[in-house]
Amino acid sequence: MADRATTPAEDLDKVWSIMEKIHTCMLVTMHGDVHRARPMGPRVRRHENAIYFLTDDGSPKVEEIEEMPSVCLAFADPGGNDFVSVSGAARILNDRAMIKELWSPAASAFWDGADDPKIRVLEVTPHEAQYWSGPNALVATVIMLTAAATGVKPDVGKSGKVDMN
Repeated sequence: MADRATTPAEDLDKVWSIMEKIHTCMLVTMHGDVHRARPMGPRVRRHENAIYFLTDDGSPKVEEIEEMPSVCLAFADPGGNDFVSVSGAARILNDRAMIKELWSPAASAFWDGADDPKIRVLEVTPHEAQYWSGPNALVATVIMLTAAATGVKPDVGKSGKVDMN
């Protein structure tokens, strides 16, 4: 029996669900014609159609975003076999109330407190995403071994391209 196709709303929900469960993503910016990636702790807010991060005003990514606001966020949960790549527009905000709202104990590793004047909010508004979602690693291994033994192409999950505007 063939799997039914997913609707755009189901695909969009899948993207947000994957992003919400992953606590670190790679933020990719451009520096001239060179891509730069670094791990960041996202605050995913589906109801605002935004992903937020705390960053330091002196960070090179701030200048890179001001020069080229188009960014990519890469979320990966290899154990759960869920992946999302999001393209969007970034901007840097000096919103002190939002900084306090986004503050977490983990941020204490980088700043003395939410009142540190160097902290900025990095906001990403997603435009489109691509997701890949499959069975967990153990099940995927069994599927791949079975496919190799039988010669039948494996069903390793679903993927989709999603308009997030």
